[in-house]
This record gives sequence, structure tokens and C-alpha cells, in this order.
Amino acid sequence: MNTARNTARNTAVNRRGLLAATAATGLTLAPVNFARAEDRPGTGPEGPHRTRTVRGTLPVGSPDYVYLPVEVPGGVAEFAVFYTYGKPPVPPGVPGNALDIGLFDERGTALGGRGFRGWSGGARTAFFVRSDAATPGYLPGPVRPGTWHIALAPYTVAPEGLPYEVTVTLRFGEAAPTPAPVYPPERARGRGRAWYRGDCHVHSLHSDGRRTPAEVAAAARAAGLDFINSSEHNTTSAHTAWEGLWGDDLLILTGEEITTRNGHVLAVGTDPGVFVDWRYRARDHRFGRYAHRIRRAGGLVVPAHPHATCIGCNWKFGLAEADAVEVWNGPWTPDDEVALAEWDNALVASVRNTGGRNTDVRNTDVRNTGDGPTRWLPAMGNSDAHREPDRLGHPQTVVLAESLSRRAILAGIRAGRSYLAESAALTLSFDATDGRAGHAGIGERLRAAADAPVTVRLEVSGAAADCTVRLVTDQGVLLTTPLPAAGAGVVEWRTTPAHAAYVRAEVRHAPAVPGLPGAFAALTNPVFLDVAAGTAG
Repeated sequence: MNTARNTARNTAVNRRGLLAATAATGLTLAPVNFARAEDRPGTGPEGPHRTRTVRGTLPVGSPDYVYLPVEVPGGVAEFAVFYTYGKPPVPPGVPGNALDIGLFDERGTALGGRGFRGWSGGARTAFFVRSDAATPGYLPGPVRPGTWHIALAPYTVAPEGLPYEVTVTLRFGEAAPTPAPVYPPERARGRGRAWYRGDCHVHSLHSDGRRTPAEVAAAARAAGLDFINSSEHNTTSAHTAWEGLWGDDLLILTGEEITTRNGHVLAVGTDPGVFVDWRYRARDHRFGRYAHRIRRAGGLVVPAHPHATCIGCNWKFGLAEADAVEVWNGPWTPDDEVALAEWDNALVASVRNTGGRNTDVRNTDVRNTGDGPTRWLPAMGNSDAHREPDRLGHPQTVVLAESLSRRAILAGIRAGRSYLAESAALTLSFDATDGRAGHAGIGERLRAAADAPVTVRLEVSGAAADCTVRLVTDQGVLLTTPLPAAGAGVVEWRTTPAHAAYVRAEVRHAPAVPGLPGAFAALTNPVFLDVAAGTAG
């Protein structure tokens, strides 16, 4: 099997090449060659096959992606990989070893190219691809001859290095036909123009989740959701996994959680089968290209958990390319509180940078690139549910849409016609009126004279008994009042456009720690109060 020769060559390349490469670039190791004529396939219960094992050590400072080429001969029916790596103990506060893995076929490893065949990150130690099937996270299809690449991605490396062992097995035989993909429909029956509840950040066993797609769909229905977005880490393999699971009551959108080393971003509602690359950092100035790809595929760009504390999770690309931002991710935590504060500051900036008027520039090409107008970004809430006891729909984004369809749901999210709730039990309405037939709801604008009295009205039902309502403007929290013990009630407050550029509502539980804000039960996107043209501010 010439394992020793492959081991020596790859270890030597590691030592010579890795330290000269930057973390954002890739390194290619010596190839694993299966094409030598003297090698005859072994036989056994699995049929004719060949196996090679490669060993090496990745030092601290390794590139983000290290590619192991595999020369694949003709006649291969299945490409299988098993890998392990060392996890030595490390001092407190020092990251230990973590090695992710994926696969590219003979079409190459170019960024955004067609060679992508799958990604499992660190979720599993073995995978296979063949024409008619593949391990979840990987794409079925022919195993054509040529140079394939196993992508090794050292997420973190211990001080003494990351020793790895990769075993590749090629199984020979006739390839079965590749099944035609079956994707979810873009429309469900719905209720016409209505408020629809959804969770756009969910995981299954197609990445690092533990639920099957069937279990995800069942949990979505149990949570009272109308739609979900398939958002696996760095793979589209789940796009074909929902057959028989959608229905008149459940719309399934296809997307991806693009998991870079500088933060995660949700591609929400992209065309089925569209892959968005993740192999870049903020300093590479490539994110705009891939944000554009998401939009070309009909989707929304939504930075996920922007202030999460896990390594590589904190969002570093800025919000200039975002269509919305995930302010609330799973159970409410301090990093969500930071995300909320940053989002509120961005709302203030969107008002300040439009010359004192909330001119709607969200549907133009204006970006957050200087002193000019700044779009306001709607807030989203998603569960990021992976496994039990994670709850799908905690939280959820409740969207006013013309229909239960991909296009209508995405339009509602993009326009900010939405609020966030901890469960389907909680319902609210929120609007502003000026007493002269002027009216604006969530995500909308009410234009009135600077000193015109405006009444803001919030109606809540289904909240817990300990909840308090807070009304927040560009000046801060201007009203705090408890809800009745029944968890339902109406709160009205009066202001003017001169004193409040926007108003948004929070429904919070009682604080777990005295003096700190309580966890959220619900949060609205703002109603904007614009000073009408020709009036003094």
C-alpha cells in the first residue's frame, strides 16, 4: 500500500510549506496515487477496492485549508474517507485541536467553483460519495477519474501541533444512476395576506445537528411554524432531503449557513442546489462577491449570532451587504443583548445619515460605506436548533406576507414587516396613528408634522405573567410598564416625530439578575416617524 512513502512525503510537505502560507490561503499536499498499474484492487465482502492511508502533522499557523489530492482512476463506484487526529491535553485557556473535513471532485477547488462535493466539518469521522447516494453533508454523483481533493481545515491547533491520519478507500464497480433531485415547492396554501411564523436557522444531521429532516419538520409543526429555512453549515446536501415532509401547512425554504473563520451568515431562501463558498476571511475582501451570489439566487443575506463567543463565530464582515441581521439566536443570552444594542445603534445611524429624515433607502443600492444614507436592517430571531432539547421556533420571526410563498416571505423579511417571539403562543400588534387617517405598522413609516401628536399602540396576548413592556426610541427606553398578570394587555403612548424618529417595542420577562434586563418574550422591528417635508424638526 506504500503507506510509509505517502506518510513521509506529506509530512515533509507540511514542514516545508505550511509556515510559509498565510492562514487565509490553502496548501496542497503531495498526492495520494491510486493509478499505478502494479496495484491490484483488494477483494473482500465489499468487493474490489484500494485503500491508502496518509499521516502528517499540521503545526500552529497552518493555513485555514490544506488540500490532500487523490488521483482517482477509472472504474471507481465509491469514494470513502475515514480520518482521525490527535487531541493532546492543553493548558487552561488554550484551544485544543479541531480538524474539519470536506471533499472536492475532479473539477477542482477554485473558490465558488463546481468541484464542491460536500462538507461535514467536525461532525463525523467518515463519509462516502457514490453516484446514487452519499453521507449526509455530501452530494451524490459519479466518481469520475481525475484529481480529487480532500479539504482538511484546522479550526484550532494545539501548541504541539495537530497530528492527523486520513484513510481513503476507492471501491470499484458499475455506477448506479444518479437520482434526479426533488426540491421543496416554493409555495404552500397558507392563509392569503397574514402573519406567518418561521425559523430560518435550523440544523439536521446534514451538518452538525442530530435531528433527521423528518424530525425537524415534525418539531416545526409542533412549534406552530408556517415555514423553515434549511441552513446547514457549508453544504446544500439537505436541499433534496425534504421530500414528503412539506405540505399545505409548512413551507420549506432552502439555504445555507456560510460558516467562515470570521463569522457565520445565513443564506435564506436561495434557489435549491445553489452552493455559496465560505473559504475566505474579512481581510480577503471577498464577502461582497458571495453576498451578491446569495441575492442572485433569490435569497437574503443575514449575519447570524453576530456577537457569539465561540471561535470564528463573531461577525467581522460588517453589515454593508446584509439584508437583515439575526439579533436573537436561541435562548436569550448576553451576546444577544450586545447584538440588540448594536442593532439599535444602527437604527439611529440610519436616521442620522439621511439628513434628519427617515427617507426609505432600503431598496436602493446605497450601502453603509461613508457619510451618505444608511439602510436600516430588520432584526430576525431564529432558534439555531441542533438537537434535543433545543426548541425549534424559540425564537421565531413572525412575518406579514401576502402569501405563504418563498417570494412573499422573503419580501416581508426584507421590508422589516416582522416581529420576533419566543413561541407561537405569543401574538402582538404594533402601530402608530396621527389622528388624521395617517397609519403605519411594523416596518412602515408615518409622515407627519414635527409637532403632530402620534399615538403608538401595542397589543399583546399570550405572554407570561411576569412580563413587562418597554417602548424604545432613538433616545432610549421611554416607557416601561408591566403587563397584567394574564399576560395580555394594551399599551398606548403618545409622542411626536420631532421627539421620536422611530419607536419599537420589547416584551421582557422579569430579570433573573436584579438590575439587568430580563430575557425577551418578544421584540418588534420599528415603526418610523418621519418629519413631513416642509416642517421644522
